[in-house]
Amino acid sequence: MEKQDSPPRKGPWDQRIARFLVRPLVRTRVTPNHLTTLRLLLGLGACALLAYGEVPLIHWGAGLFALSNFVDHMDGELARLSGKTSRFGHLYDLFSDIAVHILLFFSIGIGLMDSWLGEAAWLMGLVSGISVAGLFTLFQYLENRMGQKQAGLPRFAGFETEDVMYLIGPAIWGGGLIPILIAATIGAPLFGLWALVRYRREIFQAAK
Repeated sequence: MEKQDSPPRKGPWDQRIARFLVRPLVRTRVTPNHLTTLRLLLGLGACALLAYGEVPLIHWGAGLFALSNFVDHMDGELARLSGKTSRFGHLYDLFSDIAVHILLFFSIGIGLMDSWLGEAAWLMGLVSGISVAGLFTLFQYLENRMGQKQAGLPRFAGFETEDVMYLIGPAIWGGGLIPILIAATIGAPLFGLWALVRYRREIFQAAK
């Protein structure tokens, strides 16, 4: 964890922007847990709208999810800048991440049950959500135990692997709900298996 008087100057773009935005909050009564709660509420609101399955509510849901995803970076930055890090705050943030990502894809699946995917849609959403949440949990675990940001996954031009979640909003606005669900159902479990094989040694060593 970075020292309070020496916050990181570099990082992904969303992290840099979040750091800039939370600086005025450092000496206020706003805590990182407040921002985590905001992230969770925005995420749950997005899921509720996406489960409806029709325009324009799903478009609003896509926007709320993108905002929720960004606010997810603000609590950590505020914690580092203000020195208000805590075990509870870390677990609360992790719980919020897992809940929002599982419910996001499950809600998309619920909303698509009237499509040609039929009853399979909600099951695809559940598989996708659990797989994506599992990936985030795995990389968070490796980062915390080994000090490896994003478990050594590549960055490009200020973007990192998890930033792919920002593409969900534009994809939904462009009418791509079904392709998103299909891609997540296939891709997330495969990427999860790859990650388990790729980092099996690190996982085993960290678990000792």
